[in-house]
Amino acid sequence: MTVEIDGHALTVHQLVRVARAGERVALAGAAMETMRRARRVVEDRLASGEPVYGLNTGVGERKSVKLRPDEMPEFNRLMILNHRVGQGPPAPTDVVRATMVRLANLFASGTPGVRPELAAALVDALNDDRTPAVRLLGSIGLADLAPLADLAHGLLDPSGLELAAGEGLALVDNNAFSTGMAALALWDLGRLVDTLDVAGALDLEAFRANLSTLVPAVAQARPYPGLRDSLERLRALLGGSALWDEESPRNLQDPLSFRCLPQLHGAMRDGLAFAGVQLEIELNAAQGNPLVDVASGAVHSVGNFDVLPLAAAIDHVRILLASVLTSAGERVVKLVHERFSGLPHGLAADHGLAEDALNEFGLSVQALVAEARLLAAPVSFEVVSTTQADGIEDRMTMAPLGARRLAEMVELGHRIVAVELLVAAQAVDRAGFGPLGVGTTAAYELVRTHAPSLGAGDPIVQDLGSLAGELAAGALAGA
Repeated sequence: MTVEIDGHALTVHQLVRVARAGERVALAGAAMETMRRARRVVEDRLASGEPVYGLNTGVGERKSVKLRPDEMPEFNRLMILNHRVGQGPPAPTDVVRATMVRLANLFASGTPGVRPELAAALVDALNDDRTPAVRLLGSIGLADLAPLADLAHGLLDPSGLELAAGEGLALVDNNAFSTGMAALALWDLGRLVDTLDVAGALDLEAFRANLSTLVPAVAQARPYPGLRDSLERLRALLGGSALWDEESPRNLQDPLSFRCLPQLHGAMRDGLAFAGVQLEIELNAAQGNPLVDVASGAVHSVGNFDVLPLAAAIDHVRILLASVLTSAGERVVKLVHERFSGLPHGLAADHGLAEDALNEFGLSVQALVAEARLLAAPVSFEVVSTTQADGIEDRMTMAPLGARRLAEMVELGHRIVAVELLVAAQAVDRAGFGPLGVGTTAAYELVRTHAPSLGAGDPIVQDLGSLAGELAAGALAGA
């Protein structure tokens, strides 16, 4: 199935399909006409001889320098080459492809005023599976100049396409890189949140938790959409569990990391939903400068490359995820300690044994959670030196850093959940309590395909990478 790009209706799902599944891309006919009309607006302004930022003038602190028509090709060439200041390793292929489809969608909107040929060059590269090398570091998020210069150089060098006035600036003066990376990270976060629900439900089984915390009245009295959805999912995952039949729960009140599970995950879901709204807007919004207004025939100097709405939303979900992962780690620690779970120390085969069994996973998960928390600090309010570009470029959002940190947190999150599931499955075995719920049964069975139940004297499974990989691929997201 081909993803049609029209500049106004790109979805996260479509972007992910193109970036990761190699979905083909096509430019809508209406978008081609919009780009032609926008380019006529640009050409008319150039013909008038009036100075228009970035079209017939320099940029940044060189904005007062007027360009002659014969200087345009060299100006475009240097615009790209002189912004290739990125550092570090290459960005992942899916991030570069996400950047390319977002950039093509921006061009299709007509707001940058580029020719249809430039958008077509991006589409052809995507369909031919040509992915330029783009370095990961060096953008402050007020236009992703450095990574987009790498992209433009890799895209244009083999094609031989000569840029027209303003097109060099249009290629680099936008936030396609940070937006594309954020889209992938938020998509993966959605999968992680669903998986965290499953692991949390298995924790409740393993702890023989008090399920009064999951009654529908909780959400009726506290009407957050995320709380309602989390309660419904947890109740469904535990459908058929023996926990519902217990007349007297083991604890009158469980520790907060168990008792507040729906509230924690509900807050995460609400934050993710808000970030999703910001992202959907940003995927189809004008991000460059200048702005070509086809309807009025005007070209405006603007600041649409300031993506604070998205950058701040990414900060917000990282803060929420830190709380959720911290509580997941705490539930692991509670399960391996006899004092809290009532089960043998380390979930060993019996009480009073000298072996550690799974006890050391309590320390391992704390290390993973600590790393995740360190990635949660907000970055969208960072400041930049006001001396750059003669004091003009005095803002930053650090949107690429925020998106990259979210992606790293999500990867750690799947590793944390792998440990959480392993420990919970072992606790279920030790408790000898059943039957499990329909969703928790699926989680238990998945764990047992990667790690057998631990008996007396058995060595632990050291590497849970294969389980974490299956979780990241969505093995339990639909449970």
